[in-house]
Amino acid sequence: MKFAPHREQQDMADTLRNLLADADTPKIARAWSGGETATWWEVWRELADVGVTGLTVPQEHRGLELGPIELALCLEQLGYAALPGPVVESLAFLPRLLRDSPWLAELAGGQSVGTAIIAGHLPLALDADQAGAVFRCDGDSVVRLGGLVLERAESFDPARRLFTVEHATTEPVEAADASAAFDHGVLGCAAYLLGVGHRLLDIATEYVKQRHQFGRPVGEFQAVKHHLANVLLKLEFVRPLIRGACLSIDGPRGSRDASAAKLAAGEAARFAARTALQVHGAIGYTAEHDLHLWLTKATALRTAWGTPTWHRRRIATALATDRTPIGA
Repeated sequence: MKFAPHREQQDMADTLRNLLADADTPKIARAWSGGETATWWEVWRELADVGVTGLTVPQEHRGLELGPIELALCLEQLGYAALPGPVVESLAFLPRLLRDSPWLAELAGGQSVGTAIIAGHLPLALDADQAGAVFRCDGDSVVRLGGLVLERAESFDPARRLFTVEHATTEPVEAADASAAFDHGVLGCAAYLLGVGHRLLDIATEYVKQRHQFGRPVGEFQAVKHHLANVLLKLEFVRPLIRGACLSIDGPRGSRDASAAKLAAGEAARFAARTALQVHGAIGYTAEHDLHLWLTKATALRTAWGTPTWHRRRIATALATDRTPIGA
């Protein structure tokens, strides 16, 4: 099994990283937190121009109809940039859920985003005030909500704008396998978290080169090097799990492998956040520091799309009936 991306996939990831670096996503995230969304929509339309918004959308709905590997590579870059918005819902979950919906053309074209309430996992609708479509999934029942009354709820990550939703109408939606779509969302969240973790590591590494103690950069001290090396190891162990889940996601072991990837990504990002905060010291606790954007996101996403306990239980149940190694 080859885990390295091929040339075209790596070029796509590099192009996306450069686009997001030029966009000043920390500034966009702070504006998005406060309800100023114009700059975010500019970036979303730029993503549409390079095909990201239609990455897994069928070609008949103006999409590229690429696979989970390309999706994971792109979501990793979005996590590295901490781009807010319902990106996992719009790029990973809804295209898999609504294979035949005409609304997907609006998504692929960059005119719309979507969000969802998923019973048992996502009780609040992320960025529902900006979504062109809000869906509610309860098992295999999927409906589109109309006549919305929204009330913003508290979130540990201010850029994850959560809303309680009251609705006047429901429209049944002909959907594909909702559980399979959920697994795609889980995998997408894992990839996003991997990007968050790597950005935390890069921020911490750059900081220890600049911060001096006893006349030397603190990054030259062996103990600091060990901490950062341990972060890198944890993050790199996540990558083959995500790649394996990409290859098995639509098979009988897809749910198990997606859970393994999400669980490992969440724990690795959390470890990266704790280490980055430790090497930064007191300044890392301030909301004004860019580090804060990734710290809060790593914490919030660790329990989104299924808690660690839920994923551990699902993996254990799967392993009890299937002895095939994870990622095989």
